[in-house]
Amino acid sequence: MKKLHLSHFRIVAMLLVVFSLLGCDKLGINFNKNTSSPVGNRPELDCIIANDFYAVHFSAYIQPGKDEVSKDAKAAFVPYCQQIPRPGKMFFTADLIDRDIRTTPIGIRIVEVEKTGQKAPDDIREIRTVAEIPSKLYPRGAVEAQAEIDKNGDYVLYLMIGEAMEDDDKFRVPLEVGVDPKALTIKEIALISGGIVLFIGLIFLAYFLTTKRKAA
Repeated sequence: MKKLHLSHFRIVAMLLVVFSLLGCDKLGINFNKNTSSPVGNRPELDCIIANDFYAVHFSAYIQPGKDEVSKDAKAAFVPYCQQIPRPGKMFFTADLIDRDIRTTPIGIRIVEVEKTGQKAPDDIREIRTVAEIPSKLYPRGAVEAQAEIDKNGDYVLYLMIGEAMEDDDKFRVPLEVGVDPKALTIKEIALISGGIVLFIGLIFLAYFLTTKRKAA
């Protein structure tokens, strides 16, 4: 019984550490001080998007207003991943991780979409094309585009790789405009809630085992 008692408390201690780290991450506390400037080719945002064949480092910027630039020009250009807080003129950068596709022409399409609730690739329906850039080579690996996003909603930035005959060659970057990038997603809320329930259950189990051991 003593062995079980000690083992259980080790599990509880480990869970405490995990929840502490998770909580710090969600509150924006970052223990890694080696972060780069948000202005440049690789911002402090680490946004990697991938499918079965390709992967990119992605970042999106909103053109700041005159008041924002006058206060702090560098701080005004904030990098975002796939959740963007408001519409406006946007600049997109996708750094190609795979060097082989740097010798393949890539076209760009930015479209507004509507979610259908079905499985991919039929999970969205195109509403309109916002911007389109003809195929060309990006030998340095930095694919750049800009577009005027005039309203909140769901969008997709497509990288049309080569002839783009297969679905994987139509590289998809889903975007949500008009949402808080720092807000927790439904999956994250469910994960944290489930973890809290499990943690409370373990506390009660530890109490039960301790009480039972004292009574024995």
